[in-house]
Amino acid sequence: MSDKEVILTSEGYQRLSEEIEYLSTIKREEVSERIKEAREFGDISENSEYNEAKNEQAKLEMRIGTLEMKLRNARVLSGAEIKTDAVGIGCKVHLKDDKTGDSFHYIVVGSAEADPANMKLSNESPVGKAIMGRKAGEIVKVATPRGSAKYKIVSIKKG
Repeated sequence: MSDKEVILTSEGYQRLSEEIEYLSTIKREEVSERIKEAREFGDISENSEYNEAKNEQAKLEMRIGTLEMKLRNARVLSGAEIKTDAVGIGCKVHLKDDKTGDSFHYIVVGSAEADPANMKLSNESPVGKAIMGRKAGEIVKVATPRGSAKYKIVSIKKG
């Protein structure tokens, strides 16, 4: 992973910190216990439980390392940095589909905190890229996997 700046909201920074804490303590202990139990089954060279536990440990350590790198490279946005005159990270944006009239409310976040199921839209996603820097009232065209779509930016507020 590169040393690319990771832009986070204070909420996103807190969530990543809590995840690292959980993985580094509770989850590491659980995996360590599984490895210990698997060793007790005998010869580790033919022990699938041991191999599985060691693979889980490797994935866990990789995840912890990735999260720690994100925090090291994080820039946490302060409330004062979040402007509402144009769409930016930390803004809550009300979009209206030009064709269907459907409304969507997204909070624009950095890619490290993107969570579309919870309406947290990455600034690097197709819609995120299209609306960044745009103002309320503008209509943006977005290339999506299902074709082109047009959205009107109805309003911009602090997220």
